[in-house]
Amino acid sequence: MKIFILNLFMFAAFGSGANAQPLDKLAGKLAAGLQDRPSIKLAVLEFPYAGGKASEGPVVVQERLTTALAQNKKITLIERGLLKKVLGELNLEASGAIDEDTVKKLGKMLGADAIVTGTLNDLKGDKSEINARVVETETARILAAASLTIKKTWKDAAVTANPPVNPPPQNFGAKPLVQVAVLLDTSNSMDGLINQARTQVWKIVNELVSAEKSGSKPTVEVALYEYGNSSLSRESGWIRQVTPFTTDLDRVARELFALKTNGGDEYCGQVISEAVSGLKWSPKSDVYKAIFIAGNEPFTQGPVSFQQAILKAKEKNIFVNTIYCGSRQQGLAEQWKAGADLAEGDYANIDQSARNYTVAAPQDDQIAQLSGKLNSTYVTYGAAGKSRLAAKREMDSMASGAGASVAAERAAYQAAAPAAAASEASWDVVSGLESGALKRGDIKKDQLPEELKKMDKPELDKYIDAKLAERKKIKEEITRLQGERKAYIAGEEKKNASGSNTLDKAMIDTIHRQATKRGYKFSD
Repeated sequence: MKIFILNLFMFAAFGSGANAQPLDKLAGKLAAGLQDRPSIKLAVLEFPYAGGKASEGPVVVQERLTTALAQNKKITLIERGLLKKVLGELNLEASGAIDEDTVKKLGKMLGADAIVTGTLNDLKGDKSEINARVVETETARILAAASLTIKKTWKDAAVTANPPVNPPPQNFGAKPLVQVAVLLDTSNSMDGLINQARTQVWKIVNELVSAEKSGSKPTVEVALYEYGNSSLSRESGWIRQVTPFTTDLDRVARELFALKTNGGDEYCGQVISEAVSGLKWSPKSDVYKAIFIAGNEPFTQGPVSFQQAILKAKEKNIFVNTIYCGSRQQGLAEQWKAGADLAEGDYANIDQSARNYTVAAPQDDQIAQLSGKLNSTYVTYGAAGKSRLAAKREMDSMASGAGASVAAERAAYQAAAPAAAASEASWDVVSGLESGALKRGDIKKDQLPEELKKMDKPELDKYIDAKLAERKKIKEEITRLQGERKAYIAGEEKKNASGSNTLDKAMIDTIHRQATKRGYKFSD
């Protein structure tokens, strides 16, 4: 990534005197924190209200600040049309906070060195406070920050006197999104629950990937928390965010395999509250957003009221589903159903001691063989390419070690999920081209493996085309076999309908019901 340099000439160019426009002053303040960094490429996002108020302000400030920054010839600004297109591809709105992973993706897809973002906050009278920051896309480090109070010159959205009761969810775009946060009790008695999560995570997510909305498969983001583990700090409430929302399911699975149980206090209300406030939930009302919390102690433990935490989730249109590891009556007595009822969620109880919770299918071995062939289609890219491919192969081994059915579900996810290619686009040329994150003309030879650096352009194009075609053929065959496999497993599960209830059954039943409410359709 190019070295940023932007000197104090910016400050002079924007003007610091009494005649400077307010947004010129803000641009100058940001520039003062970016000394010695010339030739920087910036993307300016909207500046939403901290409380989410509907207003013209976010776009007005974005436009005025863009104009102010454009006065300096040493700055290159991303065209707004391209910015909107990329935000749409990432299932983001132009406004709102963005996490570290998204900052890096924006930088890569836009070719931007940094983004300018921030928030608005109305003060007394006709004043409004702007808080702005410049965030480096390679590291997500804040390069500069500034605030300014200006006269408010824009209008807020009108409030309807009689708003409709329970309006139907709006579809804000053609690219549907699903966000699922899984909160697992990792105290001493929960080894069975963790084992079920490890072996069923791909099966659960594959159900979501098989859904459809507006003619498109959804992007699925998964986050993971552990709670109730005395190896964690007392100050944290024995709670840890294991992963934020990510489309990299291998990352989630790797963390699941690394979890270790240890006795502790299980604070359900507090972990729900932290998941609601600590994750980047989409503001879109048609997104399927769900929390699944599993454990076996009273739901009422801890300093945070579970009622208060779940009502905050409901305000964000998040379903909260509770899974008690034990008898149904015991879970009822310990308030797990009461928690689910508050946010239109489901209550289920499971047998976390059940060990035989996978069904072997005749297609498993063939899918495993195809999964191995899939690895031969990767073309590593950049300094991290080899290590990321090695990590993927290590996850292959972990999944295979957990059973043929687990490996088959993982392979099916890799073949069918659009997010699988997107999560590998930063280090694999083929995934980058598949997902659209990398353009053929942007491939840099010095970032390729040694044997490919010697090829001329026609040879390299032919080689990459062959890998793309091979991967497409393998994925199509895996997807076909997975369809047969699902039908076989469904039949076997019907025969054993009286068997133990496990984590995957509890979650999949709930996912079908709730996602349907958000406009998703599942094939029979």
